[in-house]
Amino acid sequence: MMHFYTIFIVYDIKSMKGFIMRKVAILTDTNSGITPKEAEALGIGLILMPIIIDGATYLEWKDLSYEEFFKIQDTDANITTSQPSMQSMIDHFDTLLKDYESVVFIPMSSGLSGTCQTATMLANDYDGKVQVVNNLRISVTMRQSVLDALHLAEHGFSALEIKNILEREKFNSSIYITLQTLKHLKKGGRITPAAAAIGTLLKIKPVLQIQGDKLDSYAKARGMNKAQSIMIDAMQKDIDGRFAKFAAENKVHMKASYTLTADDPERKAWEDHVKSTFGNFDFTAEPLPMSISTHIGYGAYAVACSCYIPELEGE
Repeated sequence: MMHFYTIFIVYDIKSMKGFIMRKVAILTDTNSGITPKEAEALGIGLILMPIIIDGATYLEWKDLSYEEFFKIQDTDANITTSQPSMQSMIDHFDTLLKDYESVVFIPMSSGLSGTCQTATMLANDYDGKVQVVNNLRISVTMRQSVLDALHLAEHGFSALEIKNILEREKFNSSIYITLQTLKHLKKGGRITPAAAAIGTLLKIKPVLQIQGDKLDSYAKARGMNKAQSIMIDAMQKDIDGRFAKFAAENKVHMKASYTLTADDPERKAWEDHVKSTFGNFDFTAEPLPMSISTHIGYGAYAVACSCYIPELEGE
């Protein structure tokens, strides 16, 4: 006698994350502060930003280490940045689309770079398979957007849904930065040589803020300790005001950042200061990328935050 068996296979959607992830690839660039090693571990694509030194082009992390960059910058070499080439972006889109159904590309704020506009133009040739996010983030807050996008992809959100969610939350972040030197602002034409000379003489430290798509002056301080205090107070004001509803439930990612090499003890000192002040929130610390360090120099400090995305609050 022959026996026939009916086999029922039940799939748990949570156990299928691997399949869901193959639907949407996440792509960013090194303005996020993410290194090639980290990108590989996360399973995301990464475009290396070009840095031009005395007319020669170097790719961040491939041709320059963090320590090498600052050694060169200290020689007063002529250093500028550029957006990645169109061909580089096309190559990354095409490579990822061989293994994924769609791509979410997260570049830096459109107000601070032309990469977003260029990528958006190129994406028009991909029939919706490439979604370019313009959520006005940079550096550590941009990094958090990449991690949020990755988690949204794991939860089965489409590329367009991820783009829309990230852009909806674009104003729920804040960054304050203070600089050790005015030299690079002078080089970039952001302040006059006279203002730089006076500021250096008086030990003036500018405090800058990034809110949305603008980098603006926030305050001026006499000395680094005062500048750091101003940043901490400004962030506390944001936490108590703009982000109060998130802070009440500890739904804030807090970041300490800097342009300091790994062997500089001031790294840990700043991390400890920020963490002790905002220790009830999720906390991480990362160096600012070389592409940003080009414009602000060594010894800069930053404090930043991003609010949780409602779709991921259960994480």
